[in-house]
Amino acid sequence: QVQLVESGGGLVQAGGSLRLSCVASGSSLEGNTISWFRQAPGKEREGVSSISTKDDSKGYEFSVKDRFTISRDSAKNTVYLQMDGLKPEDTGVYYCAAGLRVYRWRNAKVYDTWGQGTQVTVSS
Repeated sequence: QVQLVESGGGLVQAGGSLRLSCVASGSSLEGNTISWFRQAPGKEREGVSSISTKDDSKGYEFSVKDRFTISRDSAKNTVYLQMDGLKPEDTGVYYCAAGLRVYRWRNAKVYDTWGQGTQVTVSS
């Protein structure tokens, strides 16, 4: 089974950028849908972005569209989330998740594997 490890989080000022990485080990990500979720204190986990390894189709939550870009490197078994124009409301723990049968990527229950998360804090 695939294991996921996120990195790249940190503290950044509003308007700044971060690039998150989700590195997979134990198995290839091919065939999976990989998504980024985030969870702010006191709030539910929400889907941020998703990419399918089958056709490279991508999805974005409305508030991050045009600011965040998801991509993948098959050779490195890694998925990235480039985050530009960060806002304080983007603060939270960011998780990557992988699933083989993901039909609605925002549904957290359909994923098979989750990483441990990486903290993103955006100051105003």
